[in-house]
Amino acid sequence: MKKALKIALKIFLVFLGFILIYLIAVFSLSKITVQQEPNTKPEVEIYILTNGVHTDIVMPTKSDQIDWSQKVQFANTKAADSTYKYLAMGWGDKGFYLETPEWSGLKASVAFKAASGLSNTAIHATYYKSLKEGDDCKKMMISKEQYDRLIQYINNSFQKDASGNFFPIKTDANYGKTDAFYEANGSYSLFHTCNTWANSALKASGQKCCFWTATDSGIFSKYK
Repeated sequence: MKKALKIALKIFLVFLGFILIYLIAVFSLSKITVQQEPNTKPEVEIYILTNGVHTDIVMPTKSDQIDWSQKVQFANTKAADSTYKYLAMGWGDKGFYLETPEWSGLKASVAFKAASGLSNTAIHATYYKSLKEGDDCKKMMISKEQYDRLIQYINNSFQKDASGNFFPIKTDANYGKTDAFYEANGSYSLFHTCNTWANSALKASGQKCCFWTATDSGIFSKYK
């Protein structure tokens, strides 16, 4: 009995130590700032947007570099309205997106799979007609060359068929009338969260961001 208690105590202490180290990493690494590339030409308007937990990258629906609506089709949303000017994209755990509309409904199985990297991922794409800057929405101007890199980063996050088309997810778990879900590449985990993905998108396009972050607050702290 004593041996079993000692083993259980060791497991608990190891788990507690892991959580402590993780929290220290979340706090400290997000404080390290990767600065914006110098001499950036203000040619393309993009945004970062948060719902308080999750960060989206927002881009023009159409530009001379890409028409996102050709692959993220308006027809895949309930509104099917082609007048929306902006497209927000976020990457994350498929179970969180489709099975957890509110944190109060989070299942232990979904949380475990997400934390361990055992589940699938999805892209959540939402169309907007306009955006209002504030604490939850920050604008930045980037160059066309930087936008090319951002396009490539986001494009590579989608699963595609042989013709390069994205795979829409058929679901009734949409958040509104202007959003849709798509199959994504990669695994979600404690070390690669939705906000890690968004931070890497900013890093890929030469914008100010964290060295690493798991949270939206880490990203938005750079744009106060």
